[in-house]
Formats: sequence, structure tokens, C-alpha cells
Amino acid sequence: MKKVGIIMGSDSDLPVVEKAINTLDEYGVPCEVHVFSAHRTPEQSKSFAQNAKANGFGAIIAAAGKAAHLAGAIAANTTLPVIGIPVKSSTLDGMDALLSTVQMPAGIPVATVAIDGAVNAALLCIQILAVSDDSLAEKLSAARAAATEKVLAANRKIEEKYNK
Repeated sequence: MKKVGIIMGSDSDLPVVEKAINTLDEYGVPCEVHVFSAHRTPEQSKSFAQNAKANGFGAIIAAAGKAAHLAGAIAANTTLPVIGIPVKSSTLDGMDALLSTVQMPAGIPVATVAIDGAVNAALLCIQILAVSDDSLAEKLSAARAAATEKVLAANRKIEEKYNK
């Protein structure tokens, strides 16, 4: 199975990133986690991205706040799918990170999830890997079915209480 690379621009992003790590773990998807800054460690970021495919990665998550250039810098150096997580900071409530992550030039795509949307970033990686992994596809289907049943159970409770 391919693994997912998770890069965060600062260790202060870890509380958000841990949600992606935990989601990948729930599905049995291996990941490797690093702190590389697009601005403070550009050579390490570039090297990781350029070697990611050869090192067994199938997708990369890049989480950063403020200028949030990390996902774009990673995407510029790999053809693997890159999913950006804009991280909320005390500045502009994460809107700066969102716009820096989502506004990529044509030819260098970065899939971008919601501000602090680490769970969806992990699920998107799992969906990408599931294209060629039937066991992951089955796990995704089972999780969707369980989520559907949870909502329907809540609906039944509400209907029983209020629809008399």
C-alpha cells in the first residue's frame, strides 16, 4: 500500500494535523510526518517532494497557516496529488492561509480542504489510494453506510418525539 506524506510548516500545526494522522490510522493507511517550511527549509521541502513518489508515497498532505505557501511549494516539485490544509491562525482567522493554498496557477494543482479540515484531507488521500485498492474502497463504503445509519437513527428519535 502506498503511504501518505504529511508535511506541516510548523510544529504549532500539529493539533490540526493529528486529526489527519488519526483518520489515516483508522483506515490502516501508513503515513510519514515531517515539519518542513516552504520559507525556512526550502531545500528539505523540495527534496521531500521530488523524491516522494520513489519513496512509496501516493499522496501528500501539506498543512500551513498564514502565508501557507507550503502546499504550492510541494506541488511544484511532484506530480503526486497534494492536498492543502489551510491552518487557522490568530491572523485573519485562516482566510489568508485558505487563499494562499487554494489560489494556485494553472498547471500546479493543489486540492484544498476547509480551514483546519484535516479529517477531509486524510479522507481525500484515502479516496485517491482507494482507486487502486479495493480494501480501502470497502472501508470507505462501510464508513459512509455507518454515517448514514447514524443520521437516520437521529432522525427516527426526532420524528418519534415531535411528529405525533
